[in-house]
Amino acid sequence: MTKTMTISIRPLFDWSFSWAALFFLGFANNSLAHANDWPQWMGENRDGVYHETGIVEEIPDEGLKIKWRVPISGGYAGPAVADGRVFVFDYKRDSGEAFNNPGQRAKLDGKEHLLALDAKTGKPIWEYEYDCPYSISYPAGPRCTPTVDGDHVYLLGSEGDLKCLKSENGELVWSRSFKKDFAVEVPIWGYSGHPLVDGDMLYCMVGGPGQGVIAFDKNTGEVKWKSLDCKTGYCPPSMVTFASTKQLLIFHPDGIVSLDPTNGSPYWEVPLTPLYEMSITRPMIEGNLMYASGIYSEGVLLKMSSEKPEVTEVWRGKPKQAVYTCNSTPLIVDGVIYGVDTGTGKLIAVDTKDGSRLWDTFDPTRRGEKRLAKQATAFITRIGETDRYLIMSEIGDLVMATLTADAYTEHGHMHVLEPTGEAHGRDVVWSHPAYANRTAYIRNDKELVAVDLAK
Repeated sequence: MTKTMTISIRPLFDWSFSWAALFFLGFANNSLAHANDWPQWMGENRDGVYHETGIVEEIPDEGLKIKWRVPISGGYAGPAVADGRVFVFDYKRDSGEAFNNPGQRAKLDGKEHLLALDAKTGKPIWEYEYDCPYSISYPAGPRCTPTVDGDHVYLLGSEGDLKCLKSENGELVWSRSFKKDFAVEVPIWGYSGHPLVDGDMLYCMVGGPGQGVIAFDKNTGEVKWKSLDCKTGYCPPSMVTFASTKQLLIFHPDGIVSLDPTNGSPYWEVPLTPLYEMSITRPMIEGNLMYASGIYSEGVLLKMSSEKPEVTEVWRGKPKQAVYTCNSTPLIVDGVIYGVDTGTGKLIAVDTKDGSRLWDTFDPTRRGEKRLAKQATAFITRIGETDRYLIMSEIGDLVMATLTADAYTEHGHMHVLEPTGEAHGRDVVWSHPAYANRTAYIRNDKELVAVDLAK
């Protein structure tokens, strides 16, 4: 029996132009957003750096002011913030038993749902939803943060539904289905590679022979090219420029590949095979060094050539060396890699020279609690060009700390929301915050919270 898909768009109040809106429309052009926005996963440049000034230097014992709280439904997708709006992607379950078994798919009926809110007040502006039966493990909701680009917002749902909407009112521009259009099998943990906009292209991990990655025309959804014989994995594509050459970086379950973003032809490839096909965290770069990691035991540091698009291997991680991340992308700053280790659950600092561990701490992941630390998560965001960081812990705490090669020094923490997800017998928050408007926008499976960061 064929089920009819229903799609609804519901504007929730009328928009009127303001000077701020006119400013945005005049100057945004083809860029993702102005400097104070957080229009996609890990920020404007997907580098995990928060650029606003005038924010607090510590979190006091009584915590920071909560601006607003808004009820939402389940999901791992972090919010995006652009042009005065917050976009949050969730799942409204209608029926079926939701359970978290790493090796078993849950069968649910429900709708994937995008809600646009006023960033200052949390008041709803519009919402968009579509029927989306789930057959995935860990079925709380979407994984991919909305990607906002000018007048459009792009969604990639857990079952491979790719959609382009008008960011002003939620009107559907175009839609593709990876299952129907490309005959792919949905990864057991759902599609998780946040869509990447660059120029007129939209890059997505799709999976399958000759179509591991597909470049779409961002305005029409037309396929521009396909490349790679590989499974999807869970890592988003990223764009870098080295040797005066733009390179599209792909981390799939069997390795890291650099592609020509104009046609998908390969420049170089390095093997890296994380367990369970869990290529998740994007390869991160500082200077000419790139670190890529899989869970438990797979990690490699690469040196990128300034002469031509190629890399050389500097070292591979060994037991009790490096840091092996799962669903929290590490950062590299001043020759030090900071990341949460899958096996130990600790935040670890690693020397890029040789992979040696400089220090470690449980503070951001379990804060003295007796809880299993396996695959622990804390999302790390650097504050500008400083050595200060905002860390969102899986236990629902927002932390401010100084991270250096010498030590982890905390400058306060506050409990923002309850961990509502489950992983390995413990409750967790596994959703990357957004930082914009001197505010932290943080979600779980029940609410989106705006925390005031202004000094």
